[in-house]
Amino acid sequence: MDTEDTHRQVQALTDRAEITDLMDRYLRSLDDGVFDEEWARAFHTEDVTAEMPIGTVHGRDALLSRVRRGMALFDRTVHLGTNAVIEIEGARATARGAQLSTHVLADGTGSVFISAGHADTELVRTADGWRISASSLRVVWTLGTPPRLPDGP
Repeated sequence: MDTEDTHRQVQALTDRAEITDLMDRYLRSLDDGVFDEEWARAFHTEDVTAEMPIGTVHGRDALLSRVRRGMALFDRTVHLGTNAVIEIEGARATARGAQLSTHVLADGTGSVFISAGHADTELVRTADGWRISASSLRVVWTLGTPPRLPDGP
């Protein structure tokens, strides 16, 4: 193996580790509950598109607003991601994994709502590291009564 091959392998392993870390930190951040501009910039490109159970949004500001609104429905959460298959090609990557999300509703009842599904993510390498440029969460099954979304935008 020559130096160039070694460099490519090290870069591929580094990219994979950085993407895995980004995705793990992202899911953990949902449970921490701090959704501000710094949070949005740490994980997403400015032109991100996200398909979520509560709708599709385009742009980092719209995503931030939607995540704040959606996560306000829960008192506590635990998000787990696993079995991610990551494909990297240059400065772009895709990842598909399973996601299990447990939510305690903020409606005062203490009710628990669980959802499970598949998360498909597109990422790009930026000057600040890997960022999510598109994501899609497809829920496969749920347990419990989902929260009621408030009316309005």
